[in-house]
Amino acid sequence: MARLAQTAGLTDVQQEILSTVRDFVDKEIIPVATELEHRDEYPQEIVDGLKELGLFGLMIPEEYGGLGESLLTYALCVEEIARGWMSVSGIINTHFIVAYMLKQHGTQEQKDHFLPRMALGEVRGAFSMSEPALGSDVSAITSKAVRDGDEYVLNGQKMWLTNGGTSTLVAVLTRSDEGHPEGTAPHKSMTTFLVEKEPGFGEVRPGLTIPGKIDKMGYKGVDTTELIMDGLRIPANRVLGGETGRGFYQMMDGVEVGRVNVAARGCGVAQRAFELGVAYAQQRHTFGKPIAQHQAIQFKLAEMATKVEAAHAMMVNAARKKDSGERNDLEAGMAKYLASEYCKEVVEDAFRIHGGYGFSKEYEIERLYREAPMLLIGEGTAEIQKMIIGRRLLEEYRFQG
Repeated sequence: MARLAQTAGLTDVQQEILSTVRDFVDKEIIPVATELEHRDEYPQEIVDGLKELGLFGLMIPEEYGGLGESLLTYALCVEEIARGWMSVSGIINTHFIVAYMLKQHGTQEQKDHFLPRMALGEVRGAFSMSEPALGSDVSAITSKAVRDGDEYVLNGQKMWLTNGGTSTLVAVLTRSDEGHPEGTAPHKSMTTFLVEKEPGFGEVRPGLTIPGKIDKMGYKGVDTTELIMDGLRIPANRVLGGETGRGFYQMMDGVEVGRVNVAARGCGVAQRAFELGVAYAQQRHTFGKPIAQHQAIQFKLAEMATKVEAAHAMMVNAARKKDSGERNDLEAGMAKYLASEYCKEVVEDAFRIHGGYGFSKEYEIERLYREAPMLLIGEGTAEIQKMIIGRRLLEEYRFQG
């Protein structure tokens, strides 16, 4: 076995894409990632390189200037990029979710207007569900859209936007009661709006403010922000799909893609942690021999490698299920849950192998140790994943008594 997490059944094109991305990660991301992360600096040169590789259009259909690749190809690319620096994978993730939502649910005019420029990376996507007073309870959102002639007026505060400052297109979920009488289920009175804006912070268009970056424990470099709407006017033709009341379903479809992405990120970070741990174990000597020759360390390496393999297999299965057109919320939930938990454990074991040096900012494992926890909560906590998994299992295994 050359290395962990190999994927069977890939086409020559997929293998070529992955080889190109891996080479880019090894040469352009890993050597600079820790320094940029410590400075919390946006990796503009890396992003420009991803544009040149065509990765911003990886899943966008060829008719719109993209590469027309599958979710599996995308997930495997994300795995490689996260292996280099998880923040870079976050930069492309929200972009892909918005592009996917447009491809699946947008009107023809919306697809024609946005997708060719998104494929080039000229338009950069972000999406916004969460709010300050809620997390996973999406049905409790309070942001409101009210019809006013040929426009909607949006008010409310959103939270945890990845790419909030650098994006130029944000898919924003709000409550919209138009055409939905009082008493309608909350998830049936939500609408997704396609909000175009200037990059940057402050007032980025009339009625829309991006206050600034949120200071985080890890996941640095990428900008995570709030979004404040105060009388924001959006044309009616910027309702995703042209119909109100479909926003919850559109967002959940996008989140399924996002959960596969988070699983892929967990796999990539875990792979890098294993690489660092197994390399350091062969360099560090105690009691007259490399610590890799101590049985206790070999046990750790065995457990770490097994977790990397298992998480990768579940992530690949979830991506292939989605590509087949089948419902994949069970598989995506399982993959996200397992990969994020295993990532945390593999990173911690690599940290332990490094001993005191793992606590030093000079060593890469210190950065991974701060990055892994984000995966435990991104795109739904472990508890939310267990709820999804449990409900789906009861559907599949309904007792016939």
